[in-house]
Amino acid sequence: MDGCSWCLINDKMKQYHDKEWGVPVHDDQKQFEFLMMEVMQCGLNWNMMLKKRDVFRACFDGFNYDKVASYTDVDVDRIMNTEGMIRSFRKINAVIHNAKCFQTVRKEFGSFSEYIWSYTDGKMILYSGHEKGILPAKNGLSDTIAKDLKKRGFKYLGSVTVYAHLQASGMINDHNKDCEQYHKLINMYPTITKRRYKEE
Repeated sequence: MDGCSWCLINDKMKQYHDKEWGVPVHDDQKQFEFLMMEVMQCGLNWNMMLKKRDVFRACFDGFNYDKVASYTDVDVDRIMNTEGMIRSFRKINAVIHNAKCFQTVRKEFGSFSEYIWSYTDGKMILYSGHEKGILPAKNGLSDTIAKDLKKRGFKYLGSVTVYAHLQASGMINDHNKDCEQYHKLINMYPTITKRRYKEE
């Protein structure tokens, strides 16, 4: 039986858990998609995000950050009027704004992935205790990255949201030890074990 019980509520969540959650992401378009889905998720739940994922992709050109960065008010109106879309003017504008910040990071570091993975030296972190299902909402690492992202102009990416992104993009392996994926990922990617770090 799968050790991560949160994913058992429906097939979409199970597929996301089995195929994507915790798998290291080094592709910038995927990084942008995951990050911006976290932005859209603020105050809502991830199950809703997965159900609306195709709507998001249609609205934001498949999360092509270069295209999104060039959006105008016409695009905002188009997105706001798309059936099934979360009609949050602030969140939609935050995604467009963040696309421009994303471009700036890419220019500085060569890729956004290079930038964010530098915080873990390219390795997946195994925090002690997390494998037992004792998971925080945020920690010292997510605090540090969120603070830097804010300094770089990013919006809607506080420490809790960033921590969720680190889990999703495989920088932190927060699968339960009873979960098949926990062991599969450890065997496939370089890891480093760390003690708990300013967890809340």
